[in-house]
Amino acid sequence: MNNLMVLASANAADAAPSPLAVSWSEVLVVAVGFAILMFIVVKFVVPMFEKTYADRTEAIEGGIAKAEKAQAEASAALGEYKQQLVEARTEANRIREEARAEGAQILADLKEKAASESARITEQAQTAIAAERQAAVVSLRSEVGSLATTLAGRIVGESLDDDARASRVVDRFLAELDKQSEGAAK
Repeated sequence: MNNLMVLASANAADAAPSPLAVSWSEVLVVAVGFAILMFIVVKFVVPMFEKTYADRTEAIEGGIAKAEKAQAEASAALGEYKQQLVEARTEANRIREEARAEGAQILADLKEKAASESARITEQAQTAIAAERQAAVVSLRSEVGSLATTLAGRIVGESLDDDARASRVVDRFLAELDKQSEGAAK
């Protein structure tokens, strides 16, 4: 029976293909399929990956360039802003100094006007005082003259109603008074 089994297994082995045996038709079909698949991958898939990679690289480099450009523009705008700020501060200082100078000039003008107005008022007051003094002197002379004439008439005992004579007496009396006041002033 052992022989029989060995024989049966030998017949069965001849009839069944070996799992290690290569079927050249299958190898050819697989190789052609692999070649077609490689052709499709190389022809269509790889260029799409390359294009996507190039687009991403370009987008990244473009984004970096845009960012650098935006950074440069921001730096330029910042510099311009700082320059304008410096100019504005300079202008404000200039305006402030002009206002101070103008204020000082206005103050000086007002002081000058006040001084001239004060001098004018003082001059007018002195003129008015001199006019009033002169009027008082004239009034006193005429009053003193009439009183002196009346007094002299009483002393002499005769009437000095003669205007020419009275005028001479008054003038002489006043001249003597002026001489006395000048001598006393020296």
